[in-house]
Order: sequence, then C-alpha cells, then structure tokens
Amino acid sequence: MDKANVSVEELSFLYQQAYKMQLDGLLITRLVMVLSTSLFFFYVNSVMFFTLRSKPIFRETSRYILFANIVLSDSILLLSNTVLYLFALAYLYVFKAICALVMLFCIATYTFSPLNLAVMSLERYVAICYPLRHAEITTQRRTKITIGIVWLLASLNIVIDLFYTTVTKPHSFNALIFCTRERLFIAKWQLDLYHGLNSFYFVAVAVIIIFTYVAIMIAARSISTDKDSAKKARKTVLLHLIQLGLCLTSFLYGVLERIVATLPFALFLHLRVLLFFLLLILPRCLSPLIYGLRGMRLSGPSSSATSDVGLVASSQL
Repeated sequence: MDKANVSVEELSFLYQQAYKMQLDGLLITRLVMVLSTSLFFFYVNSVMFFTLRSKPIFRETSRYILFANIVLSDSILLLSNTVLYLFALAYLYVFKAICALVMLFCIATYTFSPLNLAVMSLERYVAICYPLRHAEITTQRRTKITIGIVWLLASLNIVIDLFYTTVTKPHSFNALIFCTRERLFIAKWQLDLYHGLNSFYFVAVAVIIIFTYVAIMIAARSISTDKDSAKKARKTVLLHLIQLGLCLTSFLYGVLERIVATLPFALFLHLRVLLFFLLLILPRCLSPLIYGLRGMRLSGPSSSATSDVGLVASSQL
C-alpha cells in the first residue's frame, strides 16, 4: 500500500475508533435528538413532496418540478446520513457493496441540491429577463431533461469511484468494512477528484446565482410594468443563495472534523456529534422548509395555488 493509501486508512481508523462508545444516557440523548429531527423533517418534506405531486399546476410548472426534486433529494440525503450515523453508532461492519450503495445516495443527493438551485435561479432569470420566451424555454420536457443532466452530474463523482473500484478490485465489494467515505477510496487521486469536483460545482453554482440575482435586479429597475413579479423573483434568487450557504455547511464538515480531531479524544467525540447534527442534518432539514414556506409564496403564479405547499407544511408544524 502506498503512502497516500496509508494516510486514508489511518484517517478511517480514527473515525472508526471515534464511534466505539458505550451505550449511556448521553449517547441515547444524541440518538434521540438525531433520529427525531431526521424523521420529523422527513415527514414534513414528504408532505410537501406529495402535495407538489397532487396538483396539475405543480406537476406541470417547471419551478415546482425543480422544487419537488430538491425536496426529494434532501429527504434521501437526510435518510442516508441517518443510516450512516446508525451504522457508526452500532459500530457495525457491513458489506462494501451495501456501504457503496448508501454512499451513492448520500453523495449524489449532497451534490444535487446546489446544482438544482442553480437551475432554479436560471429559471427565474428567464422568467423575468425573457418573459416572452419563458414558456417556450422552460417546457415540462426540457425541465425533466435538465433534471436528468443534473442528477448525472451529481452522481459523477461517486460513479467514477465505484467504476474504478469495480475494475481494479472487483471482489472487494464482498468484504466487510466499517462504512465511511474514506473506506471507498483506493487511490489518492480519488480524494483529490472528490474535493476538486465538489469545489468546482459550488463555485459555479455561486457564480450562477449571483449573476441571476444581479440580472434580475437590473431588469426590475428597467421595466415599467410587472415590477412586483421582478421583486418576488429577486427575493427568490436571494433565497437560493441562502440555501446554497446551508449546503456549504455540509462541505465544511470534513474540514472542521479534521480540526477537532486534534483535540482531546473525549471532547472530539462530543464535538463530532454536534458538527454532524449542525452541519449535516439541520441545514438540509431547513433548506426545503424555508423555500416551501416562503419562497413558493414569493414566486407563485397565483396566491391560492402557490400557498398550498407552504400552508400544508406549516399546518404540520
């Protein structure tokens, strides 16, 4: 094993030891906190998703199709992160194939949400800056094709890893491993590709959202009519920027985890669970909820239809 692989193995071993804890009152409190939060917001997301699928206006309008996918994506991410947490909490070894499947869902949905935010911002940009062509550009068919491309881009990172592992070590998927992202790495370039591609995606999404925000703001000042719609669209894109910030907290998790790993072991255990809850679980719970309760009301085509999702979600709270 080369030096790069040794470092990855040592890092994974550190994570593995960090999860080896006795079942006590504090651990049960953490478990209840994570599970109750995840299941509650999964329920809220499910209500919003099925409401979006229940009305023709939501199924046929591009921005609601995009929003339904982001709710679905964050819900899957929430569940997959919770499954990984339970694997770790139980100090459970699983087949590498099962771990790879969970990681596929986790990483693909982790990347999908910010990419989808960029598409949603572009949709608002077209609606305000090219209103006469909006219906032509944002058809239901084109929206679904775009979503397919976004899912492909979001899955690219983990699919490359799994393909490389299948080609170089096809029998390794039968091995029992402690399920962490690091255990799926074989070569150092995989880690570099993972961080490099994620960084590129987030920077590109930030540039697109800022561009659309500025363009809509300029358009709102120049048009003499329908200023209210432009103002709502600008607020919606600003909301997407806030959502991107929530997504970025997940990106910071690995960095902060390595920093707190230098602290005393007992303190590291407490901070690691806190970081997991604050940076991985909570932001993805709040992101679709914020948009569902506020963003859809800002950008809806009619007050009665667009408030349905927000009202259904808020009624469950």
